[in-house]
Amino acid sequence: MDSKAPPQVEVDQKEVNGGMKINNERSKNTKKSIKKKKSFLPKFGCFRIEYDATGESFDMEVVDASGHSPNPTHLVIMVNGLIGSAQDWKFAAKQFLIRYPHDAIVHCSESNSAKLTFDGVDVMGDRLADEVISVIKRHESVQKISFVGHSLGGLVARYAIAKLYGKDITMKLSEGSGHIESQNSDKECHERKYEGKIAGLEPINFITSATPHLGSRGHNQVPMLCGFKPLEKAAFRFSGIFGKTGKHLCLADKDNGKPPLLLQMVRDTEDIKFMSALRSFKRRVAYANVRYDKLVGWSTSSIRRKNELPKRRNLSRHECYRHVVNVEIAKSTPVPVEIPTESEVNSGSGKLGWEEGGW
Repeated sequence: MDSKAPPQVEVDQKEVNGGMKINNERSKNTKKSIKKKKSFLPKFGCFRIEYDATGESFDMEVVDASGHSPNPTHLVIMVNGLIGSAQDWKFAAKQFLIRYPHDAIVHCSESNSAKLTFDGVDVMGDRLADEVISVIKRHESVQKISFVGHSLGGLVARYAIAKLYGKDITMKLSEGSGHIESQNSDKECHERKYEGKIAGLEPINFITSATPHLGSRGHNQVPMLCGFKPLEKAAFRFSGIFGKTGKHLCLADKDNGKPPLLLQMVRDTEDIKFMSALRSFKRRVAYANVRYDKLVGWSTSSIRRKNELPKRRNLSRHECYRHVVNVEIAKSTPVPVEIPTESEVNSGSGKLGWEEGGW
């Protein structure tokens, strides 16, 4: 991606110092809140958007009047969901930069967009990992990394960070195998140096929003099916309509007798360190929609059993964020998870059942 044509550059002419244009119909309180944000922003700055050679995925950063950026150290990777694209994150990327203009550069991923989102979590995760490496090579000043994933994008990001865990950007993707290999001859020394890092960078935030971490199989994990069992069984049988991704989400994938991929992703394996990669981030946040989400259930996106969900009548709004109605802090010591066999999952006799995964 970085070896072909140079990036295309688009400069948003709106002055960052003044934020977005203010609608005259907005209230005075809104105008005052916008003015308060000015103190965080550089004077006479603007947004610079650099597209890759394909003109799809893009990096967004703040530059001053002369067009120079402040050499940001924090790379934020934003990952779209099913049939999404990098453009889905354009507004959110600007909000990150308005709040952190000097320290952040935001990359909106496009390696998995439109029909490519049907290729499966593992294939998309490999593509995202390769894309992240190419982005880091373009921005040598970055030292920290965060991920923000929406819906399916959260699962793809979880797979990608596991592929990048303990790896340096000097790695290359070996042709045909799909495995990342180190160029360092002393493998043991290399792994020790980059242990606890993601592609050689310090992991800071891993955030998902409405992500079906436990899959979408049964237990009203797809609210639009209303918990009607015949519909849920039909959705399982026809999950292949959405390609390999549909099978992954419905825990219907079969690969040499191994458990479904989403169940494999709740622990480290010999080849890929799913949990170690996730634990390496300083903050891990999963946002779940209590209502109005027709595709991703509250249980799967918040990684809890049905009987662990708080009662809606007991929910109270957060004092700082009015749209947040409940906040829970996970225990510091993760509970070991036993992975059931595929036959146990398909029969529903496994200890974890259909909806249980892990974090």
